[in-house]
Formats: sequence, structure tokens, C-alpha cells
Amino acid sequence: MQMKKLALVSALAASFVVGEVAAATEWNVSTWGKRRAFTENLEKLAELVDQKTKGDFKLNISYGGLSKAKENLDGISIGAFEMAQTCAFYHSKKNPTITVAELPFSRDVTLTRMTEIYQELFTHPLVVKDLARWNATLLMPTPMPQYNIVSKSDPLKQLADFSGLRVRGPGGIMGVLAKLGAVKTGVPFTEVRQSMDSGVIDAASFAPHAHVATNTYKVGQWATTNLNLGTANCPVIVNTDALNALSPEHKAALLGSVDEALAHYVENYNNNAVAKYEAAVKEAGLAQVTFSPEQTAELNTLAESVRQEWVKENGGDFDAQGLLNYTAGLFTK
Repeated sequence: MQMKKLALVSALAASFVVGEVAAATEWNVSTWGKRRAFTENLEKLAELVDQKTKGDFKLNISYGGLSKAKENLDGISIGAFEMAQTCAFYHSKKNPTITVAELPFSRDVTLTRMTEIYQELFTHPLVVKDLARWNATLLMPTPMPQYNIVSKSDPLKQLADFSGLRVRGPGGIMGVLAKLGAVKTGVPFTEVRQSMDSGVIDAASFAPHAHVATNTYKVGQWATTNLNLGTANCPVIVNTDALNALSPEHKAALLGSVDEALAHYVENYNNNAVAKYEAAVKEAGLAQVTFSPEQTAELNTLAESVRQEWVKENGGDFDAQGLLNYTAGLFTK
């Protein structure tokens, strides 16, 4: 009898241990490069979730150890990891609806407003349906300012000087610049500086933090100040099955931390990333290329044609014109 009691106690104790282990949740999060302004939304989210669950739910952020940047959407789809940061232009055919946010809307809006625009866009039924094909749910944006160019070529004097310039940049911006003769040249983010050094590319179009991260300014000769032809849409996505499998407490901690993580991101970006970039460009002595009102008007005309080409390209798959109109309205609110 005593032996049976001991066995029962041992079994109960073991069940409590198993229960405690099962209650703890860890998610793997895939991004790339190194910790920088671009990843502060992820870092803050992980910190907040850990705090709110007292360590019972952890987000383990991997900088390139889980997947290549251009394969993060695929990794989410098959459940290789639970969360990832990705960029729409890395695989525009796989997530065409969210590439609408990368189109040139010829407006310079605040980072706070960009955050709101993305969040509203991410709830649009067409967008939700599009990402659902990959078993993915859009969790939060990684908002960035309008992209500008740093180049090692001779400074631009007229728009025609873009002809032949090999530029690394996202679709919307390159759609406009290609009409001026620029050549879209793809190289991995981590190889941009090396590619500029070796002459594979002449220029890179980035948000401020990425110019700092890749050190383009160290080899550049000039930088634009008011290109305003768009930015990249790089959302944080989660595996839908993993999200639905979370306990109510863990799910609340995750979703309830998004706004605070984004507020931290925006404040950090505005106060640090932008200031670092401006100081770096000044210290490096890069020439400032500011487009005149007449040049801006010409760029805007080209931008409209790029938007309509996007509608034509995607109109057979979803209501592209309707989604474009909806997004354009967000930029003019």
C-alpha cells in the first residue's frame, strides 16, 4: 500500500512538472542583418510579451539563423517558425496586395501616419485574404520614411542623368526611375556596401537607418533629399495556426503589445535613426540633390503611370483599382 501511495505521489508530481513545461511558450522569430532601428518593433514586442507573461511566453529573435530574408514568407507558410519580418518587394507575386503600399504616392508623410496607414491597410479584406494563402496573419508594420538615394556617381544635374544608373531599390521607386533609364539591380541587403565598392551597383535607395547600416554614405558622392517616391512595406507576420493555438492570456499579451512596440519604434526611429543618417551624410561631405518643383512634377507624372501599371498587372487577380483608391485615400487623410 505504501508503495502504491508513493507511486501515486510521484505520478502527480510528474504531471505538475509536465503541466508547467507545457504552459511555457516560445516562438522563433526570423529577421536578418543585426539589431537596428528597423528591428526595434520586434525587440520591444519581445520585451513587452516577456514582461506581461512573467517569462511564460518568449519571442526568440534570430538575425539570419532561421531563414534567408527573401524566404521568410515561405518559412511562415510551412510553420518553420512562428513570426518573421519580411518585405513585400522581395516576392511581389506572392503578396501582391501589400505591394500597393510601396507604390509612389508622391507624398512625404510622418512616420506616425505611415504606421496608421499600414495598420488600416492590413485589415482590408483583400489583403487579409491574400496573406491567408500563406497561412500568414499581418501582425504589425515596420514603418519607414520615404526612401532617398545615395550614389557614388557624379551628382545629378537633371533627371536625364538617371539614365544608366544601376540602383538597388524597391518596386515603386524603381518603376519611376526605370522610366528615366535607371537600371534596377538586385543585391542582398548585407552586400550593398561591397556591391557599391566593386561597381556592381552605382546607388542604393533606402530609408535612413538602412543607409547607416550598410554604410552607403562612406562611398557615396551625393544623396537626394526629397525623392518622395515611396518606401518599402516590411511587415511583421505570424503563422496563423500558431497564433490561433496561443492561450487567451498569451494571445492578449502579444496583440496587446503591438501599439506600444510601434510607439517605441517610431520614437526611436525619429530621434536616433534619422539624426544618425543626417549627421553621417554631413560628415562624409555628400552633395545634397534636391529636386526642383518642375522636376518633382515630372516625377509625379511618371509615378501616376507606375500606379496604373500596377492596376493593370494585378487587376485580373483582385480589385486592384479599388485597393489602389483605398490606399491613396489613406495617404490623403
